[in-house]
Amino acid sequence: MKRQCGILMPVFSLPSRFGIGCFDREAYAFIDFLKESGQSMWQVLPFCQTGYGDSPYQSVSSFAGNPYFIDLEQLIGDGLLTWGECESVWFGSDPEKVDYGAMYENRYPLLRKAYERFKDSIGGKLHNGASQQADEYKAFLKKEAYWLKDYALYMSIKQREQGKSWQSWEEGLKTRHHAALSKAEQELADEMGFYYFQQYEFSRHWEKLHNYAREKGISIIGDIPFYVAMDSAASWAHKEIFRFDKNGDPIDVAGCAPDAFSKTGQLWGNPLYDWKALKRSGYKWWINRIKRNMEFYDVLRIDHFNGFAEYYAVPYGDKTAENGEIMKGPGMDFFNHLKKDLGDIPIIAEDLGTLTPVTEKLLEDAGYPGMKVLQYAFDWTEYSYYLPYNHIKNCVVYTGTHDNTTTRAWIEEISDHDRDLARRYIHSENTDYGTFVWDMIREAYRSVADLCVIPLQDYLVKGKEARINHPGTLGENWKWRLQPHFLSPDLSRSIYQLAKLYGRIPKKEKADEKTGA
Repeated sequence: MKRQCGILMPVFSLPSRFGIGCFDREAYAFIDFLKESGQSMWQVLPFCQTGYGDSPYQSVSSFAGNPYFIDLEQLIGDGLLTWGECESVWFGSDPEKVDYGAMYENRYPLLRKAYERFKDSIGGKLHNGASQQADEYKAFLKKEAYWLKDYALYMSIKQREQGKSWQSWEEGLKTRHHAALSKAEQELADEMGFYYFQQYEFSRHWEKLHNYAREKGISIIGDIPFYVAMDSAASWAHKEIFRFDKNGDPIDVAGCAPDAFSKTGQLWGNPLYDWKALKRSGYKWWINRIKRNMEFYDVLRIDHFNGFAEYYAVPYGDKTAENGEIMKGPGMDFFNHLKKDLGDIPIIAEDLGTLTPVTEKLLEDAGYPGMKVLQYAFDWTEYSYYLPYNHIKNCVVYTGTHDNTTTRAWIEEISDHDRDLARRYIHSENTDYGTFVWDMIREAYRSVADLCVIPLQDYLVKGKEARINHPGTLGENWKWRLQPHFLSPDLSRSIYQLAKLYGRIPKKEKADEKTGA
């Protein structure tokens, strides 16, 4: 990597008149803000369609994009919706939080209206190729066929079954008996078409925004979860790659071993991969998944990278994670296959948590940059792995991530010892917490790490009200929304000066500055 910098900002947190951030004019404005601030990276969270709990890390699909990100204004411009229809819908009462209940109840009916008009607009042209849009739509369906049909059928059956998990469906559908699937496809053909349409529009709108980012010199750092949700199209349609028994039930599930923070461990409940079966296929499903994600992003952050080295398996049905065991992952064999099939993909390894010799060796052998989080650097040991003097060039430094509280809240909540250590280390004598936050940001910029990524909330000195996710909790996560007036020219200039001072503006940008271009 070159020495550069970026901002971590979820798409759903962007401002929008329609209740949730999406690929609309505010996203384009944010890219402009990044450019003006001397940034060259925009890190987002997974684009996956969310399910129960609204987490992009517990998605109903490993391939489908989130329909909430479809730009309603573009649908209006295409004649598929009207301003009156969109503005008459209630998307929630709090402009600083996403109301996912309102999104679910009201955004999908709007998309359904757009779908009905889309069908009318292309009509029989899907068969005779009489329009450019019909040709583009057919090309999309063909290109994404390897995952799209299973996803659309899964979602259509789930809708008919009033949201029940596939594990509770009738036997023929649960086990994907050919006759049962054929019957469901016939009965749910139009509903499946609705899901095809959503993915078509998602891809079309994102491609347009992504091209704009490229024109501005902004690369997108995406995020791919390691595990899939138990109730997902992947676990239903590809049981052969998971540790399921002959009845389609899990043998064991994902979790975390007991430690000093949790006496009974953590029971995550995700299905575990059958790495032997995946290896026999050349890791086809995983490689297709990464290939799909690289259609969205320029750089891919792999969440829970350590799982490729080793993982913790808990017997299915256990109430705690105490009886689990550590099992071996595919290691470098997977990444050798990945490189052979897709070439050198820019990857960031999320290697946070307990590092073992096995996981450290995998990261070293793969050569990917790992992550350093400054909020983890200052503790009672005074010798943390995350302290800046332990950084290397081939890594990414953060003040915090989406799973951390904001740096302002962190400063307020840590012990007096840890706060004093941080002050002394970064040479900050400011008693004002706002200035202290910017001193922490400055410390990240000063790091030898090639890439520095700062959550937008830290630049805004936001407190715990702006936290994105609190792991292990439900109900108040993934909701924070930015207010448009926060992205001021003064803020942009301040960020730019940091990027310039610490050598994180790409050379072309510096050349343009000298020539006045």
